[in-house]
Amino acid sequence: MRTIKAAICHAFNAPLVVEEVRLRPPGPGEVEVALEAVAICHSDIHYAEGAWGGDLPAVYGHEAAGRIAGLGAGVTGWAEGQRVIVTLMRACGACPSCASGAPVYCRDAPALPPPLTTLEGGALKQGLACGAFAERVVVHPSQLAAVPDDMPAEQACLLACGVVTGLGAAVHSAAVRPGEVVVVIGAGGVGLNAIQGARLAGAARIIAVDMSADKLAAAREFGATDGVLATDPTPWRAARAAAGGRPADAVLVTVGAIPAYQVALRYLAPRGRMVMIGMPHSGEMASYEPVVVAAQGQAMLGSLMGEVVLGRDIPWMVDLWRQGRLELAGLISGRWSLDHINEAIADTKAGHARRNVILLEG
Repeated sequence: MRTIKAAICHAFNAPLVVEEVRLRPPGPGEVEVALEAVAICHSDIHYAEGAWGGDLPAVYGHEAAGRIAGLGAGVTGWAEGQRVIVTLMRACGACPSCASGAPVYCRDAPALPPPLTTLEGGALKQGLACGAFAERVVVHPSQLAAVPDDMPAEQACLLACGVVTGLGAAVHSAAVRPGEVVVVIGAGGVGLNAIQGARLAGAARIIAVDMSADKLAAAREFGATDGVLATDPTPWRAARAAAGGRPADAVLVTVGAIPAYQVALRYLAPRGRMVMIGMPHSGEMASYEPVVVAAQGQAMLGSLMGEVVLGRDIPWMVDLWRQGRLELAGLISGRWSLDHINEAIADTKAGHARRNVILLEG
């Protein structure tokens, strides 16, 4: 057993506590990764607030990058010292979802024996199948994707969630086509990547909608052609005007806010599709008038982790980064140490950050 530092959630809506814990070695079919960077995602915050339930104590964190430090028996295709990203997407590779190219919806994801315990041997949950608010993790190989040594870890870690969630939602879930009008509601970390995805897919107009004028300005840096304040009495009309009178072919809701979901369909053209990316708290409800959706032939689609396939999409995104067509460095708002993770979380909750990153020694 190895002793490492981790940020533990002992109680919902309470500060995380950085303390020493035990990490067991990788068993058969497992990989140990020494982490170099982990980003703060709103999903981690929601779990730590108790928004979606779960057992405590737990170590959250799931948007990470580092180097392989150990291989369990039977693991092939990976090497110690190799730089990888670590994701929450654990897949069996054989169920109907995996076999049809949708491993993010795997029905039979392998269950690992708990890799973490307290120093006293008490139970400690590996949150989001990662537990990456820690110096090291033990995970399933399906959760890894290789990234090059010359990609900074603080940028690479963003490929584990925020980038793939937004970009993948535009390219895979919404299937944005050249010449379409796209509205992205929410210009935070995921929203900026949805904008990048729509730009890469060839959208004619990409209209960002947000409560903050500063975020709308940032959205233009990432490819938005127009910005609309969500505080406008009828922002859907402002978005249509910005597109020369055309309603949106696709609306991507990247924030987990019920008011955003309540108005999203108003932006849509007939046969348009609303893609639901941001996740509200369990039990929160939005309401729609089904006759309008039916009469307009519109679609409401969920999108989990951008519906990415790691082996297919990460090499493509790395290549886009090399070409300068995928912006990663500009997504980072702040860099923090593990000991200051609560400050990083508070800054993220304040709504100003694109992505805050915790830097680790690896």
